[in-house]
Amino acid sequence: MLASLVIALVVLWAIVPWLFTSADPLTGVPAEKLQAPSATHPFGTDALGRDLFARVVYGAVHSLSGAFVAVTVGLVGGTLLGVLAGSLGGAVDAVVGRIVDVLLSIPGLLLSLSIIILLGFGTVNAAIAVGIGSIAAFTRLSRSEVVRVRQADFVEAAFGSGARLHQVLGRHILPNSLTAVIGLAALQFGSAILAISTLGFLGYGAPPPTPEWGLLIAEGRNYVATSWWLTVLPGLVVVAVVLSANRISHAIGRDR
Repeated sequence: MLASLVIALVVLWAIVPWLFTSADPLTGVPAEKLQAPSATHPFGTDALGRDLFARVVYGAVHSLSGAFVAVTVGLVGGTLLGVLAGSLGGAVDAVVGRIVDVLLSIPGLLLSLSIIILLGFGTVNAAIAVGIGSIAAFTRLSRSEVVRVRQADFVEAAFGSGARLHQVLGRHILPNSLTAVIGLAALQFGSAILAISTLGFLGYGAPPPTPEWGLLIAEGRNYVATSWWLTVLPGLVVVAVVLSANRISHAIGRDR
C-alpha cells in the first residue's frame, strides 16, 4: 500500500505539478540562493535561488516518461523476440538466443552509453538506450514462460483440436505467460528510473536547466559540504520511487 501511494504521488507530480507547488522550477531569486529546507522551501533552494522542491516535482515528468519509454521498448521488443523463440523453436530459437547472449555480455551502462553516442543526448534517447539494454531480460523471461505454458495439457489439447499456432498463442499461451513479464516490467520501471538518473548525472540526459532528477543531483554535488539538501533530497526521492516500484514488482510475482 505504501509503495502504491508513493508511485501514485509521483505520477500526480508528473501530471499536475502545479497542484503541489506554486514556485517556478526554472526561475530563481538570487537573494534566496542556497537556503536550507524551511516551511517556504521544503527542499531548500539551489545556487541560483530556485525552489528545489518545485524542480523535483516538475522533474517527475521527465524521469517517469523516460522510464515508461524505456520499459515499453524493452517489453515490446523483448516479448516479441521471446514469443518467437519459444513458439517457433529450432533455428529461430538459436538465433534469438545468440542475440540475447551478446546483449547480456555487455554491461548495461556501457551499452546505454554506446547507443546514446549514436542517437545523441537527451531524455528520450537515454530512455531508448536503457530500453534496448533491457530487451535481453524480457526476451529470456518471455521465452521461458512461453515454453513452460506450451507444454501444458490444455495447450496440447488445443493443438489436438485443430487450432493453429497463432490462435493458440493469442488464446492460451500469451494470457498465461504474461504475468511474470508484467512483474519484470514493474521491476524494470524502477531500474529504468535509476539508469536514466545515472545517465542524467553523467551529463547524457536532459540538458540544463531541465529539472531532471539525475541532473539535479549532479548540479548539487559541488555543494555537498555546505548545502547537503541539493543532493540528498532529490536522491531520496529517486530511492523511494525505485524501492516502491521494486516492491510492487515483488507483490505481482508473489501473487502469481
